[in-house]
Amino acid sequence: MGVERRIESAVNRAVWFRNYQRARARAMTKLTQLYPETYKQLFEIERSIDEQEGKSWIDITGTTRLDLSAGAPYSDIAGTQEARANASNDGGKA
Repeated sequence: MGVERRIESAVNRAVWFRNYQRARARAMTKLTQLYPETYKQLFEIERSIDEQEGKSWIDITGTTRLDLSAGAPYSDIAGTQEARANASNDGGKA
């Protein structure tokens, strides 16, 4: 009985996550169309952060490298640090 319950819970979670990801992707597309320059700036900043923190993949196996050099990637866009902190705390709603 316990295994069946865990499987049911995992299936429910997978369905919820799939629906969430679809809605999120559509919202991101709409935001990108409304604010293309802001999107490009934020995308490059986030990509740079992933590289600096060693979270970007090097190959298909998921291998990453660790780059300990850290800078201030958000100094170019005023208020972005605060917006990113707020987004990480409330599910992406800035």
